Amino acid sequence: MSRTSPARGVPADGPPASAAAPASTPLEGVPFAEAGEHAHPAGRPRVPIAFEETIAVGAMALLVLITLANVLVRYFSDESFAWTEEISIFLMVVMTIAGAAAAASRDRHIRIEYFYDTGSAARRRTLALIGAAATVLLFGGLAVLLGRVAYDEWLYGETSMAIGIPRWWYSIWPPLLSVAAALRALGWGLRRARAR
Repeated sequence: MSRTSPARGVPADGPPASAAAPASTPLEGVPFAEAGEHAHPAGRPRVPIAFEETIAVGAMALLVLITLANVLVRYFSDESFAWTEEISIFLMVVMTIAGAAAAASRDRHIRIEYFYDTGSAARRRTLALIGAAATVLLFGGLAVLLGRVAYDEWLYGETSMAIGIPRWWYSIWPPLLSVAAALRALGWGLRRARAR
């Protein structure tokens, strides 16, 4: 027989398991869009977002190093590397689309927060699904068009102007990353549709 506390009438060794208050989680009360993939186990993407983030950060780091090297060489020798502009443009495109894929998985794309935050839960859910569908269509269309460009450059053997390497070495990556962004947006939309 358990002892009870005279002040509260609660057993001294603690309340029974059925009467215990549910433990709060760090994400309690956080909206689904802010909780992101950590909202609940079913809401986590199968491929970690760090994949796209690593690509974006790596492209940015290379862009900074190449630009810095070009500036230093131009300052000390009054000449510049001809190939830096070509590779810099490629790295900027890769960084942008990889960052967009990571943002799509977290629902962090630009929107007018006034119409989203001031509405009911049903309206927020509807707007979120519309935004996800628009993102899927946009990056799906980009993947098709950019894929045709890469195919044409491969088919006709086009080479870059500065270095003379095949252009499809550059142009094959934007359609692949666009597919990744479309899949990220689709996955987030499906998780949002299943969420309460």
